[in-house]
Amino acid sequence: MEVVPLGSAGQIAAVAAGIVEAVVRRKPAAVLGLATGSTPLPTYRELLGRHKAALGPSYAAVTCFNLDEYVGLPVGHQQSYRATIARELTDGLGIGADRVHGPNPSSDDLPIAGECYEALIAAAGGIDVQVLGIGSDGHLAFNEPGSSLASRTRIKTLTAQTREDNARFFGSLDEVPTHVLTQGLGTILEARHLLLIATGETKADATAAAVEGPVSASCPASVLQLHPHVTVLLDPAAASSLDRLAHYREVYCAKPAWQGF
Repeated sequence: MEVVPLGSAGQIAAVAAGIVEAVVRRKPAAVLGLATGSTPLPTYRELLGRHKAALGPSYAAVTCFNLDEYVGLPVGHQQSYRATIARELTDGLGIGADRVHGPNPSSDDLPIAGECYEALIAAAGGIDVQVLGIGSDGHLAFNEPGSSLASRTRIKTLTAQTREDNARFFGSLDEVPTHVLTQGLGTILEARHLLLIATGETKADATAAAVEGPVSASCPASVLQLHPHVTVLLDPAAASSLDRLAHYREVYCAKPAWQGF
């Protein structure tokens, strides 16, 4: 795990965008794993800005997989994660809707939706780089504390706190769905490169638990310690609870220019 303390959310966006672009340049038909929420938005805006300025690679052959999807929203609802990721990133990068996938929450397919999504990811050759955020309680995707570290894509019930956290995207708390389909922790670990972004003081304790604490279902994001290729990008507030912060800074400052991420 490479922990990278940076000076601002803007610096994080620049580094994260560079990581994604490097993967696509190296592999034009790359498979990207995408997260929604407020944390990755600066990175997505950076990617869009570079693309608009013709500074980024072509995304014409790229395939994308979302981490999760709400269950129970009408088809085309603006807060569905399919609609959100199209609006915030993939449409602007020129990635066709047929190349952007999410778990299928339709009632007819719900019992087997997880298995079908796993098969779709496998058929695409697996995910090359997975963008991740972390919840204030350490959840990863919608794998809340107590989730199996080996879990697969499945339906989950949202906690009251998570629903309250997401209510800002809806008209009221009552409009926030109670269930989601989410990639499991075991599924996430199969991506070749995991890119975790954390910003803000509310993520500090969860980040410290994930990076420096024991691997435990009590902090689902701690499962990242088991992966061979993880990059953690932190702003000063999110890094503030780390015991080994000075060490991470020293290592990053001494990083050879040729090494990359």
